[in-house]
Parts: sequence; structure tokens; C-alpha cells
Amino acid sequence: MAAEIQLRIVTPRQSVLDEPVLEVTGPGTVGEFGVLPNHITFLTSLEAGVLSFRTASGLRRLAIRGGFAEVADNVMTVLADAAEFAEEVDRAGAEADLRAAESRLQGLSPLDPTWADADSVRRWALARLDAAGK
Repeated sequence: MAAEIQLRIVTPRQSVLDEPVLEVTGPGTVGEFGVLPNHITFLTSLEAGVLSFRTASGLRRLAIRGGFAEVADNVMTVLADAAEFAEEVDRAGAEADLRAAESRLQGLSPLDPTWADADSVRRWALARLDAAGK
């Protein structure tokens, strides 16, 4: 039995991470999910939120801006629209993005074609703040 899984996180801009981990928790579109070694093959879409993983040296967190995750043969591959480690989050920038998105959303109906874009910016700002520990 494997004691670790290989976690690979990739965005359109870069490879963010490729290392063995003990466990992963992620923000699936139908709810939070966890992955341990020897997990059954699994595929899910991701929401903006916090992906956390545990290594022998401790817990790490990063904000994920949607995408997909696949688990197969003790390898978890995350294809994310964007990813930011907690320690890299610009809190002031995320707070400004959140305020701007919330202000924009106040004047929009969910039926407005621009509502989804504003809500996406809001959810990404919230994920970054959550990963950084608000």
C-alpha cells in the first residue's frame, strides 16, 4: 500500500507543484472532497476555494480558481484556472477585488450577462483571503 500520493498542480501559466503528499482536501463543485493514498479513480470539477495538502513537514494551503482534478494510480492532477499559495496572497489586492466585485454585484441581477464574471471575481477574492487566513 502506498503511503503517499503524487500531487501535481498546473495552471495555464505554470506548473505550481509536483510533489508527494499524505492527503489532499479540495473544493469540488458538489462539495469539499478528500483524497488519501490508494484512492479510487476520481474526476471532479473544482470551484474557487482552498485546496490544502499535508506533507511530512506540515499542512499547506493554496487558493484555486476553478478547474478540474483527477485521481488515478496514486497521482492527483489538478488543472486550475489559477492557483496562489497562502503566503503569496496579496491581501490588500484581494480585499480591493472583493469590494469592487461586491459593489458591482449590487447593481446587477443574476440574469444579467455580466453577473457571472463579477461573481467569479468575488469568489476568487474570497478564496485568496480564505487561503491566507483572512
